[in-house]
Amino acid sequence: MEKPRTFANRTHEPVRMNPAASILLAAVLAAPVFSFAETHLAKREAPGPNSASEPLAKRLSVAKAVDFIDRASLHWQRSRKCVTCHTNGAYLMARAQLKADPAPHGSVRTFYDQYVAGWAKKKPDPEGIVATASALAMDDAASGKLTQVTRAAFDEAWAAQRPDGSWDWLKCGWGPFESDDHYGVTLAAIAAAKAPGGYAQTGQAAAGLAKLRGWLENHPPRLPHHKAMMLWLGHELPNWVEKEDRLRWQNELLGLQLPDGGWATAALGDWKRKDGSAQTLDRADGYGTGFVIFALRQSGLPASHPAIRLGIGWLKSHQRESGRWFTRSPYKDGRHYISHAGTVFALLALAECGELD
Repeated sequence: MEKPRTFANRTHEPVRMNPAASILLAAVLAAPVFSFAETHLAKREAPGPNSASEPLAKRLSVAKAVDFIDRASLHWQRSRKCVTCHTNGAYLMARAQLKADPAPHGSVRTFYDQYVAGWAKKKPDPEGIVATASALAMDDAASGKLTQVTRAAFDEAWAAQRPDGSWDWLKCGWGPFESDDHYGVTLAAIAAAKAPGGYAQTGQAAAGLAKLRGWLENHPPRLPHHKAMMLWLGHELPNWVEKEDRLRWQNELLGLQLPDGGWATAALGDWKRKDGSAQTLDRADGYGTGFVIFALRQSGLPASHPAIRLGIGWLKSHQRESGRWFTRSPYKDGRHYISHAGTVFALLALAECGELD
């Protein structure tokens, strides 16, 4: 696959939407876009290419990191007009928690709302529906109010859920987001549990979550990335993860820490590179380090744990001049879009350890 993967409809056929959701989302689509955001945000340039050769920053700058994820997501929605896990999907999971100019976040959220409204004419494939609903729910969690758009997006996700509890997830070998069903199942469970207003206890959500739990019981986590997602899930739904499993998964992830304090994304899976070359297992990166620290903190490992302190030290000393944390794509050398998600999780890891100030 030469083009960056986005959540489009694989069949390219229009799919009918829930009539009630269609009416609701048509209203959203007709709503005006926030002009205060679009006027000056349109002038923001896209960030430069994700490159391993970009110099390291002289000191940590949270402001530069936030500016980077703002620019990456704004450019993605302008140029691609879609949702994707590695850029605006990861962005919406975290941006509302960060103290910064609210205009970029408002623009991305408006784009999401109008993207969902477009499903009345044509929906994306199941992974696009689930990823969109999940990002919206995590964004709503920061405000404490479940929006009707998020509820409608989840309605479509549950409608597309298979009898075994999973979805027909894209499997194009692009780890960790698009290589197996496990990511979608855990992501949806985390998001539904985080959704405010007791959403997880509502009828459709409770039934969908019960199916997800059944799928996870029948498909134990195999890869370290799966286990990290399960640690995150255990924070939101503690009864879904046994103590013995939690401790074992913590130890497995701690065992993957490199001598410099970081983690390598490629070590979290068994993903193959397109050209058959070896994965980079001995060099830490932004996504591997940020995501693992975040998952370990979600699992209850204290910020004072020596491994966490080493990892935070790595993040503080490996930010690039642009504000990003570079991550080599586990699939092919090219645009390394996973650096966008890596920067989001680096910020979340720092936040979990009280290191943003």
